[in-house]
Amino acid sequence: MENKQNGQLGGIIAGALAYVCWGVLPIYWKLVTNVPPMEILAYRIIWSFIFMLFLIVCLRKASMVFQETKDVLLKPKTLIAIIAAAFLVTANWYLFIYTVNSGHVTEASLGYYINPLVNVLLATVILKERLSRGEIIAVISATIGVLILTWHLGSVPWAAIGMAVTFSLYGLIKKVVSVSVWTGLTLETMIITPFALIYVIFFATNGLMQYAAQTNIILVGAGVVTAIPLLLFATAAKKISYTMVGFLQCIGPTLMLALGVLLFKESFDHMQLFAFMFIWLALIIFTISHIYSAAKIKQLANATKK
Repeated sequence: MENKQNGQLGGIIAGALAYVCWGVLPIYWKLVTNVPPMEILAYRIIWSFIFMLFLIVCLRKASMVFQETKDVLLKPKTLIAIIAAAFLVTANWYLFIYTVNSGHVTEASLGYYINPLVNVLLATVILKERLSRGEIIAVISATIGVLILTWHLGSVPWAAIGMAVTFSLYGLIKKVVSVSVWTGLTLETMIITPFALIYVIFFATNGLMQYAAQTNIILVGAGVVTAIPLLLFATAAKKISYTMVGFLQCIGPTLMLALGVLLFKESFDHMQLFAFMFIWLALIIFTISHIYSAAKIKQLANATKK
């Protein structure tokens, strides 16, 4: 019993750290605003792949990754799914970097606030799962919030929606494809790395790693700040409930919103606050709905045992 509680506590800490890392990531990308977003993305992919190779060798995961990779190559559907995941996460990374470095951190936070609700919609459309009453109300509330923002700003927040959709589709594929996070992230970055190398060698502004030493160090570190939160999250997901993950998920966008408004002094007027209130309400309803569902399932399970 004590081991289980310690495991859950470790999972909560790992999950919280993962979302804190994602929440403060805008600060990191702001350090390289002198580098075009596409170049930052390319270096992020390259160094993430190199860092993953370093980790799997140092942590003695190489044989496991090699075996899982062989299994993937023997299953065309799994391979196609991982290739799709690689391109989806690449699109998500680019949208996030571009949005943050163009001065729209608050919009990036919106994307990750609505992400859980997009997950629900995709599960309904693709996996044919039925929405609960609470989930329907939550989706309607979030939609109202996005519509208010669209009307107020005069344009659809496509970057936020794009981030939510790409990350949700990526998560859906990860849910269906049964490979470890080590193999998954290594293969995803390996698939995109050749394209990233071609870009930085032939199309980059200054050539391969031709920036000042400080900028080059930050670009190399992009691999670390990408892999560590994903590995922490994977650890957490195995040890804590989906409901607890839902609670922790709010940490990232809340930190982003605070950074956008307080540190980067982005505009956030009363109408934007009003719109975000609908989105926060949606998340509260969504979380309560899942707590209720989890409690009901537990109650039924206990009744069955009796």
